[in-house]
Amino acid sequence: MSQDGICEVEPGLFSMTMAFTDVNFQIAMLEEQKNIFTKYSEFLNYFDPSLHLEINLVTRSMDEEQFRRDTFLPLHGDDRDRYAEEMNQVVAEKALRGQNGLIREKYVTFSLHAENYQQAKEQLENRAADIADHFKRMGSSTRILSGIERLSLLQGIMRPNEEMSFSYGWLLAEDNLTTKDFISPGSYNWHPEHDDSRAVYRDRYQFGDKIGKTMYLRGIAPEMKNGLFSMLSELPFDHVITMHVDAMDQAEAVQEIEKKLAYMHKEEYDAIAKARERNMPASIAVSYDLKSKMHHTEQMMDDITTKNQKIFKVCILIHTYGDSNAQLDERVRRICSTVQQQTCRFDSILYEQRNAMNSMLPLGKKWLGLERTLETVSTAIYVPFTTQELFQPGGLYEGINARSKNLILCNRKLLPAPAGMVLGMTGYGKSFSVMQMVTNIMLRWPDDDIVLIDPEQEYTHLVTAMGGVVIDISASSPSHINPMDITEDYGDDEDPIRLKSQFLQNFCQLILHSSELSPQERTFIDVAAGLTYQRYMANPKREEMPTLHDFYRNLALQGEEVKPLLTALKLYVSGSMDLFAHQTNVNVQNHCICFNTVKLGKSMQSIGMLTVLDQVWNRITRNRVLGRRTWVFTDEFQQLLGNKDCTDFYFQLSSRARKWGAILTSITQHVRSVLDNEDARRMLSDCGYIKLLNQSPDDANDLARLLHISNEEKRYIENAEVGSGLLIVSKTVVPFNNDFPKDTELFRLMDTSPNRKS
Repeated sequence: MSQDGICEVEPGLFSMTMAFTDVNFQIAMLEEQKNIFTKYSEFLNYFDPSLHLEINLVTRSMDEEQFRRDTFLPLHGDDRDRYAEEMNQVVAEKALRGQNGLIREKYVTFSLHAENYQQAKEQLENRAADIADHFKRMGSSTRILSGIERLSLLQGIMRPNEEMSFSYGWLLAEDNLTTKDFISPGSYNWHPEHDDSRAVYRDRYQFGDKIGKTMYLRGIAPEMKNGLFSMLSELPFDHVITMHVDAMDQAEAVQEIEKKLAYMHKEEYDAIAKARERNMPASIAVSYDLKSKMHHTEQMMDDITTKNQKIFKVCILIHTYGDSNAQLDERVRRICSTVQQQTCRFDSILYEQRNAMNSMLPLGKKWLGLERTLETVSTAIYVPFTTQELFQPGGLYEGINARSKNLILCNRKLLPAPAGMVLGMTGYGKSFSVMQMVTNIMLRWPDDDIVLIDPEQEYTHLVTAMGGVVIDISASSPSHINPMDITEDYGDDEDPIRLKSQFLQNFCQLILHSSELSPQERTFIDVAAGLTYQRYMANPKREEMPTLHDFYRNLALQGEEVKPLLTALKLYVSGSMDLFAHQTNVNVQNHCICFNTVKLGKSMQSIGMLTVLDQVWNRITRNRVLGRRTWVFTDEFQQLLGNKDCTDFYFQLSSRARKWGAILTSITQHVRSVLDNEDARRMLSDCGYIKLLNQSPDDANDLARLLHISNEEKRYIENAEVGSGLLIVSKTVVPFNNDFPKDTELFRLMDTSPNRKS
């Protein structure tokens, strides 16, 4: 096994393995299933006789300690540990209802013959690009496994529950060993003794301290319903499903079918001849079984000559193991009972367990002669897609997969586009979902900063309990935030004042109630901004931060033409609306800040929101230098969309956020305001995290079109229960339920229902 993942299985035979993601095939509408089925058929037809295909669906147990590390919140020895312990208890109880101790993975392995490694590498990489393109058309993404990853996969099957520790450096010191020697079990016994010691088993083998067995699918029915792999994948114990597919040469396939038909016609002729000798009618001479086989074979001939069908040699295997013969027998019984309804059965492979085991592994070679001849459409019945899962180790608990009942963990830090939106009708768990997210961030990543914009005073209780700071923004509040606050890293380039000048232009435009400032007014503001910050930037001291008073004085120096602007600005500098004309006097350095704008009057709403957003930007720029993540939550997002200047500023902030280490989340129950705003629609389309709770029928239809949600997926956001909906993370779409225990302290902190609070 080379380090790049190309394996020389035997001299001249090279293989590559790719992992592929699941798609929601089982919950898709019939039309969508047909579309996936058609594209999967095209994928199969891509393979020619020179390329062997192997599909592996691997289900294996996760180490309990590893599961805890991946799932549970860490304890930090502070006052918030009691909340972390309570959240861990909730997650543990939910995990028991699903199969969260199991990892389900999907792989495609393909192999070809080549004269040497370099030739094989070039051919395999070209094939990998084609295969990735086919999976992309089906909505699945792929990645090529490295050598270490392939070896880890193989060891996980052959030495379950053992941690992979191999390093390629070991081969330098062991000239006579290969990668296989480091990952194989210490021993194999292909004829283990029967429990009563009076005989030996012929249908299983012992590897290490486990008893394993590989069976093959017998009597594959061309008319079998899809869903067999889905049912088998849901079995709650370790197993591997393997399908080998070899395309036949088209001319050879036609020749073989003609030969089969010739034998059948001869059998038919002989049966009729015997019937006539016995004076029996010819109509009853030919058995139903022979007629059926002839019809199927003739249909196959027609398909491959006129309907773009290929002929494949198909072998389907399943492997499992137990700690004892009794446990293995029970698992085998469950496998066999699962497929009974599919008019097929798994049979034991006697005397050939070694070849069966090797054929089951994702290596790209079949050592067994067991196979069935199928055309493309019959092979495609075994579509390897079931239901998407979302379990990102070390992520935040989002709820339970509504279909599989498994935990949903999401780590937005890993996403290419981590920005998010939470959309849902009021009363369906939108705010609770966000508070759960905020709580989990503080408990899992205590070094990250959180900024909340709270126009409805919903987060005060939670933020206070978690040691955060709530800043009331209103004319009567003693708390002040200074819109002139700036950091040296405020701008994208070397001149932070340039971006601050743009902010002050937007600020003055709001004050003037103008749709657009004149070029002359923008110039006056730009000059005044430069004068205001000139002295401060030369010697930055927090206590000498400029205020609107300083900006006002420097603006007045521009002459008589700025009088209309000065008149409008005076009300906010020394008049009754001077709440933003003071130095910041609150702790804006706390790890969690909640800007409470519920008491901000309507006339000050836009100015207040713009000032808060500027404070958010200051925080993001400061944290970027410190290497800290900043999470920004904007509730009642529709209020921000009511003003173009605020929307523009937020849009610019969101476009810069990712590269500056910030993760934005916008929350609203007024979905229509998002759908009707071009900038908001663009932001929604760019989000890598979208949580949809219950929606009105019209909104659900529009969201489905914008986000490419299938009709079957859409039903999870129509008439949904409280706390239920659809989670879209990158290309993964997962229906979820989040029924949080009400008898917990965390629930009381996060609950916003007025009925329960009363």
